[in-house]
Amino acid sequence: MERFENSNYPYQKETYKIIGIAMEIHKVLGKGLSEIVYKDAFEYELKSNNISFEREKEYIINYKEIVLPHKFYADFVVFDKIILEIKSKKSVIEDHYNQVLNYLAISKLEVGLLINFHENSLEYKRIVLTK
Repeated sequence: MERFENSNYPYQKETYKIIGIAMEIHKVLGKGLSEIVYKDAFEYELKSNNISFEREKEYIINYKEIVLPHKFYADFVVFDKIILEIKSKKSVIEDHYNQVLNYLAISKLEVGLLINFHENSLEYKRIVLTK
């Protein structure tokens, strides 16, 4: 298992917990269901583990001196500091990774997890927005 120094990788303990929950969900439900099913299972597991979270957290987007009319919604914000984006796609591509980076920039949060349930083995990427 790869280890990270806290200064290089913040919220290590919290992200390991989230990834462990994702592994449990993948073990029970398997691969290839729709994203909403995995999100519902995640909500159940987060509640069962007494982990603070907000589902479909809304963020406004500022542009120059205005607030744009469209918002973005993070699948989950966990522990009030980690964006969690759930996918069930044949392959996670750079667009999904960039989506999480954009969410981190807009939310002013530092760490994101991109989790894909579509494959035989759970896929996940830890994403840290460097300042």
